[in-house]
Amino acid sequence: MKMTFAAIVAVATVAGSLVTTPASAQRGLGAAVAGGLIGGAIVGGAIAASRPAYGGPVYVEDAPPPPCRFVRERYWDGYNWRFRRVEVCN
Repeated sequence: MKMTFAAIVAVATVAGSLVTTPASAQRGLGAAVAGGLIGGAIVGGAIAASRPAYGGPVYVEDAPPPPCRFVRERYWDGYNWRFRRVEVCN
């Protein structure tokens, strides 16, 4: 919040100083203002991206394994090998 307020105050200060300049000095000033705004946006984005987005490491317990699961099992049916799913509970 403080940085947003500081940015607004800086923009207001620059805008106020542009109002008081004489008319002859304002020729070609639009490109300078646009360049300043773009440069400020780039620098502000770099500052905002430099801070971490998290507060620190977070440790979470693993979920307990399910009590039962299905396992693929191979068996001989007398003629050839086949597969079936068997429920195994620990």
